[in-house]
Amino acid sequence: MTTEVQAAAEEAQVYKRPANLRGPIPYIGSKDGPEQAQFYVKAFGGKILNEQFAEDGKRYMHCCIEIAGGHVMMSDAFPEFGHPYEEPKNLSIFIPSDNPQADFDRAVAAGCEVTMPMAVQFWGDRYGQLKDPWGIIWSIGGPA
Repeated sequence: MTTEVQAAAEEAQVYKRPANLRGPIPYIGSKDGPEQAQFYVKAFGGKILNEQFAEDGKRYMHCCIEIAGGHVMMSDAFPEFGHPYEEPKNLSIFIPSDNPQADFDRAVAAGCEVTMPMAVQFWGDRYGQLKDPWGIIWSIGGPA
């Protein structure tokens, strides 16, 4: 490969896969991906690793967010291509935490609705559940 072709290929490469992607990763369908991703940054201390926008410049074709050392991926709905938005059903995402109360409180302050108050549970961990503005249930748990 010539240096010029190699340089063009490197410039065109938008996304480098994080080395620590392992195991199942939830992939969320969204009706407003960029807003939802920014919410996850604020509510869960997430970090957006990659954003790829559709031709309209508004919707995500793909987004990867790191949260608590794990990953969540998402894209917007594209009804014009046969992929309409559907409300989430029976989806819950667990976040392990060394300080579950602080992480829970941050998510509530950002706008999550408490569905199960944070408390020490019968199995010994501090654990609680929240619903984000898009209807996804998040649970946070860790040492009591």
